[in-house]
Amino acid sequence: MRAYDAVIVGGGPAGSTCAWKLREAGLEVVVLERATLPRDKPCGGWITPAVLDDLRLDTEDYQKGRVFQPITGLRTGRIGRPALETLYGKPVSFGIRRCEFDHYLLQRSQATVMSEFAVTRLRHSAGMWEVNDEVRAPLLVGAGGHFCPVARMLGSGPEAEPVVVAQEVEFRMDSGQLSRCRVEAEVPELYFCPDGKGYGWCFRKGDFLNVGFGRLDRQRLAAQVSAFVRDLTAQGRVADLPDRWRGHAYLLYPTAPRPLIDDGVMLLGDAAGLAHTLSGEGIRPAVESGLLGARAVLAAGGRYRREDLQPYRSAIEARFGRRGPVRSLTAALPPGLLALLLDRLLSTRWLTRHVLLDRWFLQTGRPALAASAGA
Repeated sequence: MRAYDAVIVGGGPAGSTCAWKLREAGLEVVVLERATLPRDKPCGGWITPAVLDDLRLDTEDYQKGRVFQPITGLRTGRIGRPALETLYGKPVSFGIRRCEFDHYLLQRSQATVMSEFAVTRLRHSAGMWEVNDEVRAPLLVGAGGHFCPVARMLGSGPEAEPVVVAQEVEFRMDSGQLSRCRVEAEVPELYFCPDGKGYGWCFRKGDFLNVGFGRLDRQRLAAQVSAFVRDLTAQGRVADLPDRWRGHAYLLYPTAPRPLIDDGVMLLGDAAGLAHTLSGEGIRPAVESGLLGARAVLAAGGRYRREDLQPYRSAIEARFGRRGPVRSLTAALPPGLLALLLDRLLSTRWLTRHVLLDRWFLQTGRPALAASAGA
């Protein structure tokens, strides 16, 4: 077995960000990725300026041959109701394709990468983690998304978790689809369910179109997706969408039961269940957890017992709040009253901009971690 200072399972933004910071400090890091690289991933795919700051992303370099779509507004509404446009007059976010974004970050990390590597065996002995009898390290980092094998090992069975399930499709439009697509590249579209349990989106990235839908209620997902597509088509927003959509799942931070640390191990990003509660956005929490995780690892100075990694858990709680029981607004209010409140939110320009978009989706009031010392 080859020895490293850290083994990271998962090559997404969480894993690659952590690897990048550990490699900058001189640690030997290997990233194990199950997929063939560059790999695709279902994701609406937009990042805020705070993410650019945290990643110190060279946007001029990144744009060479990659999608980097400025977003200057959003179109929002309830499914089946008129939508409202909120325009900012400047970029407030940027659209990316995950197959490009993830691969770029992983290559930039300068870590050793082993692709097509399915983790089948994890063993902890004498202070070392051994993976598949091929690699070993004193630190194991789980960053493999919702179904991360490291998270499963820690006893976080998905059957006991309140999971958001989603389906989406991303494809390059042909000339006919381009001519009939009314979604503007600079103005992605968000459409919310009347019961407040999910929303759909349409996001154009140059010649590519991403359409998706996510809900807390997995039993009704297929029917809701079909109704959403019918509504988009009837409005003339899109035409001739592909039939085969991809599914994925994630946890919302306050109710995710997954542990963040154990002896010699930590979880990052979706593996830890860090998606934002009201938007389901996961890229920024993934990047931030990668930075906070790397910071805690370096401060631990090679000692990775649970108590040595406790600063990571404390940093996550300071950033995202403490986990605990959350009484859902959708459960507390009668369906009719909830629909009225949702309509009010989505039809009032001030509420849409300052509450729905600025606070919940764009999080404009939350500074980048790079703004703090030591990030």
